[in-house]
Amino acid sequence: MVLRFLFLFLVLLYSAKVNSQLLTDELARLNNLGAVFDDLNNDLKQAKKTKSISQTTMAHYNLAIFCSNHRVYTEALHQYNNTINLLEEKKNDTLYAKVLNQVGSIHLELRNYNYAKDYFIRSEKAAELIRDSVLLALATSNLGSCFEKQKKYKEALEYQNKSLQIFYKLNNDSGLAIVNESIGSIYEDLENYKLAELYFKKALKYNKNEKNSRLASIYNNLGDTYRKTNRLNIGLDYTNKALSTAVEIKNTLEVASAYKDISKSYNLIGDYKNAYTFLQSFLKVDTENKRLQSANQSNALQHIYNSKEKESQIQYLLQLNKANKSQKLVLVVLVFMVVVFGVVWYLYTLKKRRHISKELDFKQRILKIELDKKQAEEKNLQKQLHIKTASLSRYSLHLSQKNKMLSNLSLTLKNSLQRNNVDLKRKLTELIKEIDFNLAQEKEWDEFMAFFKEIHPNFINKISNAVTSKLSPAELRLCILLKLNLSSKEIASILRLTPDSVRVARYRLRKKLPIDSKEELSLYLMSF
Repeated sequence: MVLRFLFLFLVLLYSAKVNSQLLTDELARLNNLGAVFDDLNNDLKQAKKTKSISQTTMAHYNLAIFCSNHRVYTEALHQYNNTINLLEEKKNDTLYAKVLNQVGSIHLELRNYNYAKDYFIRSEKAAELIRDSVLLALATSNLGSCFEKQKKYKEALEYQNKSLQIFYKLNNDSGLAIVNESIGSIYEDLENYKLAELYFKKALKYNKNEKNSRLASIYNNLGDTYRKTNRLNIGLDYTNKALSTAVEIKNTLEVASAYKDISKSYNLIGDYKNAYTFLQSFLKVDTENKRLQSANQSNALQHIYNSKEKESQIQYLLQLNKANKSQKLVLVVLVFMVVVFGVVWYLYTLKKRRHISKELDFKQRILKIELDKKQAEEKNLQKQLHIKTASLSRYSLHLSQKNKMLSNLSLTLKNSLQRNNVDLKRKLTELIKEIDFNLAQEKEWDEFMAFFKEIHPNFINKISNAVTSKLSPAELRLCILLKLNLSSKEIASILRLTPDSVRVARYRLRKKLPIDSKEELSLYLMSF
């Protein structure tokens, strides 16, 4: 018991001394931070001047690593994206797959799991393309870590085991340590502490010869597993090993984690004094870690801001100088252009006036020719219309006279039938039938209608749309004859009606038309 307390006292004393030294080293590193950033930024400027794509790519990459190490993730992602853009045409470059993996790790740290998975998948594909098994295994393991953070443990184990098989084939101890610890962490989340302990011990076996943060983490995880399975003394031993390793490698984050877990162990043992002592140590180191981390980020951000501000000022001055030179050049060019433009404009105007005068004269000639042509066409059309109208009138008059003559002839022959001559009677009967048959023929009327439609093509449609009720064929014929300004007597002859019948037909037609009682029917129809 005394030995245990003595050991604890020595650990605390040594830890306090080392913590003090770690903080001093961290402050010195912070003071040197600006110089490192300036060097990296100058490398980028020089690479851009030489227009070397490979050097520019590496300069962006080194700046990205610097920002990522100091947890300035926004700028780190910006620099990584610049690196990726420059490597787009060199996807067979190892650096391309590596950068995708590192970007995915930043998103994993920021808990942007969907973005992280997207970059890890792209890194996997890039690694497969260049056949880099180590990068493929790391990207696959990181995909498993994404699923673990999302509590999708089945998928997480699937990817971690896939990564584990690749590292086994490569006989890569470092990779095997990483993946075994990740699998142990999954089983610890699932509270399967037996398998968790098994994989943590495997991770320890592959990492035991390396004094690094991974070793401290594995010791700490084993300590957690033993503590959670109530094997407190063994767990405390492993956590103390984690503390010693963390102190030795000067990792204050792992030191804080070890202090916290030791405090938990003593609390479960019932040694509240030591639990309180280590808790106080944890709080002190954790507070200082957060302060230093905040100072680290602030310092890095300040240098990035200062650098960008200087670059902006330099660019502004360069642009201003260029603008002044450009303004002078523009002024000289403008004066020269004004003079040239004035001369050209004068010559152009003079030439244009001559051209316009010639063009106007030519257009007037063309216009006169076209006007003469249209007048000739109009006279021709007027002449044709007059001829057709006269023909139509003569045709209607011919119909009237023919029908009248045939009617009279038919009547005379009918009167001759009263005589007793049998042979004459028979022949006259046949002749009367033939005359009556000809009077009933519609062929001449069809020819008349065709002739009428040629001269007045829209009359029938217009009159049909104007009437209040549908016109009969006889009424439509009456409209057509009235349109030609024929008298009732002429209409009666053509339609083989009596004048009284024509008068009645006119009266019935008027009732179907929207016509004033005082308006002449013929004039109304002639207006269509």
